[in-house]
Amino acid sequence: MYFSDVIGQRAVKEKLISTVTENRVSHAQLFLGPEGSGNLPLAIAYAQYISCEDKLPKDSCGICHSCLLFSKLAHPDLHFIYPINKTKEVQKPTSGKFINQWREMVLTSPYFSLGQWYNTLGIENKQGIINNDDCNDIIKKLSLKSFESEYKIMIIWMPEQLYHSVAPKLLKILEEPPEKTLFLLVAENQEKIIKTILSRTQIVKLGWIDPKDLKKAIISKHNTSEKKADFLVDYSDGSYIETIRLLVSNETREYNSREFKNWMRLCFKTDWIQTTDWIETIVKLGRERQKSFLKYCLEMIRQCLLIGYGINELKRVEGEDKVFFTKFSPFVSGHNCIQLTNALNKAHQNIERNANPRLLFMDLSIKLASHLKNKYVA
Repeated sequence: MYFSDVIGQRAVKEKLISTVTENRVSHAQLFLGPEGSGNLPLAIAYAQYISCEDKLPKDSCGICHSCLLFSKLAHPDLHFIYPINKTKEVQKPTSGKFINQWREMVLTSPYFSLGQWYNTLGIENKQGIINNDDCNDIIKKLSLKSFESEYKIMIIWMPEQLYHSVAPKLLKILEEPPEKTLFLLVAENQEKIIKTILSRTQIVKLGWIDPKDLKKAIISKHNTSEKKADFLVDYSDGSYIETIRLLVSNETREYNSREFKNWMRLCFKTDWIQTTDWIETIVKLGRERQKSFLKYCLEMIRQCLLIGYGINELKRVEGEDKVFFTKFSPFVSGHNCIQLTNALNKAHQNIERNANPRLLFMDLSIKLASHLKNKYVA
């Protein structure tokens, strides 16, 4: 993985390169950035640059023995830990048992979401964790001397999923690691990281990808037209993952659009019998699809608010959707939009916490119906 493979993030790349050239590499760093910002490929590119035997001014050489091993994610001094769970084939899971799936996923496209990783493992309806065995494995591997490189590098993807009861095992090694050992944690949500883990890392913060860089990547990597690239960039909010979702899953967007319109009509009519039937169709979706649907709903509430304020140059809502949202927008105002978004955000969080989807969506439907009819009440 090269720095050139990471879309945008120029300032962060330059800062990371300077830490290597000036011999200021911190032993525990947290690559913190929103989904689709490129924090994982950037961490891998950084690890490769550190280990490269013939570094160039702005990137790894790509031809030394170390770089060749990194190109297959098979370097003996590069280790990965990531969220996993039981599958039909693996009843006592550890990250090492899924290393083939991990390598294939990262090498195919290093920009992927937690939900996509769960789908690859076949655990979509379960929550992945970094478990006790993985924590023991970290300590065991890092207690050994490096095989080839100057540094042993442990990349921990999504430390938000670290099982709380085993976190103390990592505290000492994070604070006082063996000589020439690097921890690169890759996370999306700072609030979900155990504070004692967070306090022992130096944060490398990534923002959303610059629209110009994102557009250039879409056109070059996916051979899209400029018009289509503009639409994708506008809708993706700087996330390459969201851009790819839009590019390859128009059916999902059409489904979300159709079900959002059905849901809002049912809520407005307070038809709870039909709402119950509607909820049964949503229950059949996996948790990640339910979260994706709620994220779509949040965006549409925002679009309705923009229409209500007279901002009509909307690229994200077109055709029949625009007709519906223009009619629906008077029911979303500055008075109730906060209540609507808070209710949807809370539901999104509760799905992550394994809430019962039937109860969750019924409760949410009742709240949304109430807020929609109170559009003029502060």
